[in-house]
Amino acid sequence: MDGMMGHAAMAATAVRYLTSVGTAAPTAYGVAAADPQALVPLPPPALRAVREDERPPPDPAEFRRVLGHFASGVTVVTAPAAAREAGPAGFVCQSFTSLSLEPPLVAFMVARTSTTWPRIARAGVFCVNVLGAGQRELCRAFAVSGARRPDKFAGVAHGPSAATGSPLLDGVPAWIDCTIHAVHTGGDHLVVVGRVEALGTDEAAAEPGPLLFHRGSFGTFTPRRD
Repeated sequence: MDGMMGHAAMAATAVRYLTSVGTAAPTAYGVAAADPQALVPLPPPALRAVREDERPPPDPAEFRRVLGHFASGVTVVTAPAAAREAGPAGFVCQSFTSLSLEPPLVAFMVARTSTTWPRIARAGVFCVNVLGAGQRELCRAFAVSGARRPDKFAGVAHGPSAATGSPLLDGVPAWIDCTIHAVHTGGDHLVVVGRVEALGTDEAAAEPGPLLFHRGSFGTFTPRRD
């Protein structure tokens, strides 16, 4: 199937809520269908007493502290401007992973309150830009909320990716170009599954190693020479 011709079909699950007409009710994705820019808060969790034989749920701060011990890479997920959009969209994402070899699938997680996600959903495609060790400032540029910095691409060199035309940032060690395959709810986040249409690396850019995030700080990787 031609990649560009199939974008609408591949992204049908993700954008269904954006094409609904005549209702302002919240959808499963936390956005009002009649007004995609208006964020709808998640319903409050059901409250009940914890029984004496039950362990109380983890404190959110403790949850974040403990999970921060898991080092991760850093990516910038980008998408081209959809209809009526002023420009392309992008945000920093640490929760990115490979998912399947056959078919080739990857996944990333995004908060349901994200103001960038609806723009990616409307585009139906995205490119995962894997950041290198020297790209901390690039990371910080895209980590800012879209409400605070509407044009995150100002001053950022980029070109269109091979299959979807999503912004491919200059100098990234690797990139993965995808169409949206499925979207699943996961608590206060969404699990976005992408079907890989094209991918590649820049070996010169990869030489310094990846940009890593661990316990609230950036770091780099030094291979052991055993």
